[in-house]
Amino acid sequence: MTDFADFILTRVQNQIGFITLNRPKALNSLSLEMIRSITQTLLDWQERSDVRAVFIHGSHERAFCAGGDIRFFYDVGTATPLGDSALLEDFFTEEYALNYLIHHYPKPYVSLLNGVVMGGGMGIAQAGPDNRLRIVTERTKMAMPEVNIGLFPDVGGGYFLSRCAGQIGTYLGLSGEIINASDAIYADLADVYLPSEQIPALMTLLEQSNTSDLRDSIRQFAAPFQQQLNAGPLATNRNALDQHFSHNNVAAIMASLQADPSPFAQQTFKLMQTRSPLLMCVTLEQLQRGQKLSVAECLRMERTMVRHCFKHGEVLEGVRALVVDKDMQPKWQPASLEEVSPELINSFFAEVWPAYAHPLRELN
Repeated sequence: MTDFADFILTRVQNQIGFITLNRPKALNSLSLEMIRSITQTLLDWQERSDVRAVFIHGSHERAFCAGGDIRFFYDVGTATPLGDSALLEDFFTEEYALNYLIHHYPKPYVSLLNGVVMGGGMGIAQAGPDNRLRIVTERTKMAMPEVNIGLFPDVGGGYFLSRCAGQIGTYLGLSGEIINASDAIYADLADVYLPSEQIPALMTLLEQSNTSDLRDSIRQFAAPFQQQLNAGPLATNRNALDQHFSHNNVAAIMASLQADPSPFAQQTFKLMQTRSPLLMCVTLEQLQRGQKLSVAECLRMERTMVRHCFKHGEVLEGVRALVVDKDMQPKWQPASLEEVSPELINSFFAEVWPAYAHPLRELN
């Protein structure tokens, strides 16, 4: 049995609570035990008068957090006929509850997104607008790549992606494309840029600064480096992106991309051809619904959706192809967009529990 005791390191210094994700061999992917450790730490610090802010980062330059432990999803999901195990139920319920806690955390919450930031890593980085500061570096590789494994952009993705300007969130959710620091800031999924060579100086600032506004101090420290950012692919291709991804169904989006000979459109078209047709359609519906929902409502919707995902089995096939057998040849069901019916899409949003019994019913 794996010992997760040292995968989350915590300390309080200079009235700042430091959380270090320390599972470098797995790119800091989250286990249930790690989720519980972060949750308990944040709950404890929430009540402590000697903790004025939280700073979360990874222990290694390769990754902040690559997401949830998808090999765990596969091992547990294939151990039962419908993937309906207590461990999976606990994982997603507690992960989404943590996402909600972070979004509404009452103290400044600073995340250093150095290296890979994907899936569940985004969930523990995207705090609410009143308390967050998200720092990116030249090493940042950010994505919500769930459609590549037959899942959807969860951990609140239905909320924060649907609130990106124009069709940026739709593009990121349906393509699963990786973006850099410049585009992360452009998409409002990050706030400031800092060269990774400046991280030691940043840590010294955090440990010694007596300012009452930690986020303002970090912004001032990072200000000289913002001019180093050049326009990224999102900004460069924004008009085409908004045009293609404004359609109301995935088939129309694909047709629009295919008809455009530009490198951006053709690259995106080829990328989306490898994704789960069903989950791209489900993701588009999720983002359209998410525009009108609160954080709590989005997380409740996603908790329902994830139950249907494991029951259907698409995510288990995606993880098999990507991580287990590594043949990169998932057998998606249905195999084409033409076979995805509105009824099948809507089935992923069908209520699983009555409102009073929903696992996230206490989120307000």
